[in-house]
Formats: sequence, C-alpha cells, structure tokens
Amino acid sequence: MTAHLDRDGFPATRLSAFGRPAAPTTIRKYRVSITANWPQVMVLPSDRRPIRVGALYSQTGPTAYVERTQLNATLLAIDEINRAGGVAGAEVAAITYDARCDPETFRALAERMIEEDGVALIIGCYMSHTRQAVVPVVERCNAVLAYAAPYEGFEYSPNVIYGGAVPNQHSLVLARHLTAAGARRFYLVGTRYAFPIEANRVMMSLVAERGGQTLAERYVALQATRPDLAAIVEDIKAKRPDVVFCTVVGEAAAAFFRLCREAGVGTETVFASLTITEAEVDLIGADLLDGQLTAATYFESLQTAANRHFVHSYRARYGERTHVNAMAETAYSLTHMTLAAAGACGSFNARLLRAELANQTFQAPGGLIRLDPDNSHFYLWPRIARVRTDGHFEILEQSAAPVKPDPYLIQHSLADWDRPPSAADPDGRGSQRA
Repeated sequence: MTAHLDRDGFPATRLSAFGRPAAPTTIRKYRVSITANWPQVMVLPSDRRPIRVGALYSQTGPTAYVERTQLNATLLAIDEINRAGGVAGAEVAAITYDARCDPETFRALAERMIEEDGVALIIGCYMSHTRQAVVPVVERCNAVLAYAAPYEGFEYSPNVIYGGAVPNQHSLVLARHLTAAGARRFYLVGTRYAFPIEANRVMMSLVAERGGQTLAERYVALQATRPDLAAIVEDIKAKRPDVVFCTVVGEAAAAFFRLCREAGVGTETVFASLTITEAEVDLIGADLLDGQLTAATYFESLQTAANRHFVHSYRARYGERTHVNAMAETAYSLTHMTLAAAGACGSFNARLLRAELANQTFQAPGGLIRLDPDNSHFYLWPRIARVRTDGHFEILEQSAAPVKPDPYLIQHSLADWDRPPSAADPDGRGSQRA
C-alpha cells in the first residue's frame, strides 16, 4: 500500500519535542511510493524485500587508496549484519559506484542512488567537499547520509549522521600534546579544500592561545606534483619550525614527504597530522613517516577484543597483508550502528534514527561509542600515536573515557582526557556518562 507521510516520515504518528513518537510508540511499517518530485522517506518493507543501502566512495582517483578501505569496511559490516539475520529479517543489499574523488560525481551518484536505486540511506564520503556536495541531495530528498570520516566540524544537517571525530576530538588534543612538549613555531601545509583550511584555522587559534606562532599557512591542489610542493619544502627548511602540521591528502602526500626527506627536513622538526593513517603509511612508506604524530580516534595497533575481531575479519576477507585505519573503522562502526538503529525503529527516517542511536551503544574497535543527540556526532576516544619504523602506530596518549563531541569547539575542556586511564578497562568500555 502507499501511505501519506509527513516530511519526517511518520505515518499519522504524533511527535514529541525530541523527535520520538509520542505514545503509543508502536511504529507501523509501510511501503512508500517514490517519485523524483516527492521527498524520499522510507520505512522498512513489511515483506522483507532486500533493503538497499548506498555505499558511496571513490574507487579510483587521488584518495581512492583510503576510500577503498572505507568501502571494504562498509561491505564487511553489511556482510556481518546479513549473516546475523539482516535488518528486521531483511537482507541488506549494498549499492556501490565509483565516485572518482569528484564532488560533482558524488552529487550525481547520490541522486541516482536515491531516485533510481531506491536508496534511503547512503554511507560514505571522505573529503569534505564531496560530503558538502551530497548534503543538499539528501536534504532535498529527505534521505540520510551517514558520513564515515573525521572532519573539520562547524556543520549540522538534520539529514546527516556524522560518524567521525570533530575538532575537540582531534585538533584540540594534538595542539595540547605538541605545545605541552614545548613546540611554539608551527608551519601549516594542506590540500586546498574545506577540511585542511578549517583544520588549520582551528590549529592557528589553539597555538596562539598557548603562546605559539604560526610561521606560514600554505595550500596545494589535490593533484599537486613535486614542483608544486618543492617551494613549500624549501620554505619549511629555511624557517625551521618546531612542527609541520600537515593535512596534505591523497597521492600528493607521498611526494611531499619524499621531498622533505630529500631536503633534510625532519631532524629538528616534528611532523604532525590528522590525516596520516595506516593507509598513508602503506602509500608513502614507514621509512619516510618514521616519528610522524597523528591524532585520531582509532589505530590498528589497539589491543582490544573488538579490534582483534575487526582486524581478523577484515584480513580474512581482503587479504592477510591488508591494513585498517581510522576511516575504515569509522565506516565499519557507523554501518553497524545505523542499520541496527533502523531495525530497532523500523525506519530510515533521520529523526527516528538519531533518537534510536542516542539510546544505543556499540562496542566499536576503538571503544564503546554512542551518538550525542544534541548534535548528531559521536562520543569517541581521542588518541595520539607515532609511526614506528615497522609501519605500526605506537599509542602515546589516549582518553580515559569517550569524549563528548564539540563540533563547534565551544569549550576547550578535556575533562575525560585528563582523567588517568583505567588499567581495569583494557577493552575501552569506558564511561557512558553524558
């Protein structure tokens, strides 16, 4: 049957102020007719037809090396969900295309997934400008984007569930770590798009608050070549900063670190990043990244039961020599959580999903997580780690409990980070307090 639904997808159901159905709370299940001229709202099918979910990543292009790990982890999670009985008894079918690292392609494919493939939930995106291309599509169609990467913050959409770390969960902890170690002179270099630009703006503010100085802020194109980067490397060598804060992404990062090694930069300079993960170590080589610091909420070297399961399952599916990273872990956990929430509330409606996610916890590879209903971002576990000569990350610091997300960096407090880690909590189960 076809049901008349309001924009939030509720079939004749009254809403409370917090988006939860008012009593009675039983959610009836309808099939929904979809047209290009009507906002898509989808509840779970009552006849257990396969549920189509979009997995929208790049399989070719400058950042495909990391986006393929996100796609792999998303498909792994869907496979685990299906083997456990699916969502409300229905199998999940992943719809995938190659978005080629291009915002316009991301936008067009998101529209295709929703309007032609019948998808109400898209899990995906890596670079911020690709997310920004998809957000207006899911808002217009009243679909949901589960964004599977850390990002710069300062954004909110009712149709987006933000799965990755935000400034107080990466930039703030990294700035504190570096300045506490005595660093005062910072050189900022990144790829020219939203995340590096905003991450640098936040880092400059945090460094200034701690009495430091930004020597330069430089950007290169996503497709930057060695000649594009050479002048920056020479400038770094001349200025001799304490820290090079690098958010150069994609294949250009390999050229940047190679040039720095050739120029002899690094003997007196610390390289720090939010974007160097195990995927970049595979791409660039541990010899060029030895000693590099990264702030992230997950590293493959974590010794938790959930992470051992994740790494084992990933390698069993994709090869024993493969590695996972924070982007893959985010995609894996977000897929599990979002689909579990859809099964529990019987809908892919964004408001219902957020309400259900706020009531759930998930033992992610990086620790116990849950959604903050105030801003649709997740309580996560900030960590600082250093690349070793064997290519693995050595964790230097980590939070004692999941840290409340502050995507707008309203407060600079790290109360959870400052509490001593508990030796009795090796699996990162932590506190569930707000």
